[in-house]
Amino acid sequence: MALGMIFQTLYFLVDLFFVARLGDAAVAGVSAAGNVQFIIMSFTQILGVSTMALIAHAVGRKDQPDAELVFNQSVLWAFVCGIGTLIGGYALCGRYMSALGSNAETIAAGTSYLRWYIPGLALQFALVSMGSALRGTGIVKPGMLVQMLTVVLNIIFAPIFIAGWGTGRPLGVAGAGLASSLAIGIGVIATAVYFVRLEHYVTFKRELLSVRTDVLTRMLKIGVPPGAEFALMFVFTAVIYTAIKQFGAEAQAGYGIGSRLMQSMFLPAMAVAFSAAPMAGQNMGAGHLDRVRDTFKWAAIMGSIPMALLTLLCQWRPELLVQGFTQEAAVIAVASQFLSTISWNFVASGLGFTCGGMFQALGNTVPSLIASATRLITFAVPVWWLSHRPGFQIKQVWYLSVITMTLQAAFTLWLLRGELQRKELKMASARLAV
Repeated sequence: MALGMIFQTLYFLVDLFFVARLGDAAVAGVSAAGNVQFIIMSFTQILGVSTMALIAHAVGRKDQPDAELVFNQSVLWAFVCGIGTLIGGYALCGRYMSALGSNAETIAAGTSYLRWYIPGLALQFALVSMGSALRGTGIVKPGMLVQMLTVVLNIIFAPIFIAGWGTGRPLGVAGAGLASSLAIGIGVIATAVYFVRLEHYVTFKRELLSVRTDVLTRMLKIGVPPGAEFALMFVFTAVIYTAIKQFGAEAQAGYGIGSRLMQSMFLPAMAVAFSAAPMAGQNMGAGHLDRVRDTFKWAAIMGSIPMALLTLLCQWRPELLVQGFTQEAAVIAVASQFLSTISWNFVASGLGFTCGGMFQALGNTVPSLIASATRLITFAVPVWWLSHRPGFQIKQVWYLSVITMTLQAAFTLWLLRGELQRKELKMASARLAV
């Protein structure tokens, strides 16, 4: 998982590197358009988290038929969601960019990018469905290899389509969307080939592809809360873009670069959390709550160490991380200020990822959603209010984010402790009944 995340980091940075060469409006437009990813991820989370958790529990119970049923239902809904993404994406992309863009150039760049990236967004459902099924069975290597393949392909495609290397026909921001869509499409094909030829525990079965409402109910019960969390992330990011667009494309570009760098820095902690979830889920299915606690403890430690080191890096010279992507002084200033301030919540964010993975493993993701929803009150509402006050400054947004993220992490830890205690009491009662 860590190796896969390293390649994912390269994907973020290579894409950003070539788009940044197109100017501030391009960076601002692509960054604002990229926020749509959170909406798609809200649905892929519903699919991916529920698939992983239910299959992991089935593996723990040694119930292969149920694992196969869940997998095929996941594939069915991946197809449905992919079609919905294509229809909704093309119908709404123009209106979305008009609402968030700071000027006409930013709106045009973001719309052009989205039109070519929407097919890739639709294909992500299939990739997530199959990858989550493998994670649920405890197999991560094929998913990591496919992820590496898609990143390498995107690294190859990006300069060809964006800058016109070798073709002499640069497509600009549209090329960035096309490069991502092609890479994801090839990744879907490669993963499907793996399932057909090599996977034996969960396989494609035509007779299991008809709608099963009982399985859908189980999937929604686990998947909707983490999906709603990503929808909230879309809201938070949209609030930020809307609040700072009064400062122009330079501010939105600076935030876009800083947030992309921040996302890449989160990947080590996410790798640990993603790996811990199926391990804890299988032990939960087998009734070994003590192993679930041990998994959380070591995941929290392993995730916090790299986040603490990255915090120190951002406090030392954040501008060094930014200067490789732009030479605009105003953009560098905004991105550097963002990273130096927001890095104080890196450890808290890492703990949040770990807790989220544990809630998935326990089969109850509602507490994690409750913790995320508190930021609507503590962050989104105050930012909206401040943006309409005289003397509003961008740094106020970053300070508020650090404070509210720390509070959210503490609240999430408290909720996880309560959930573990409830599971322990439930298991003890079940043993006494037997």
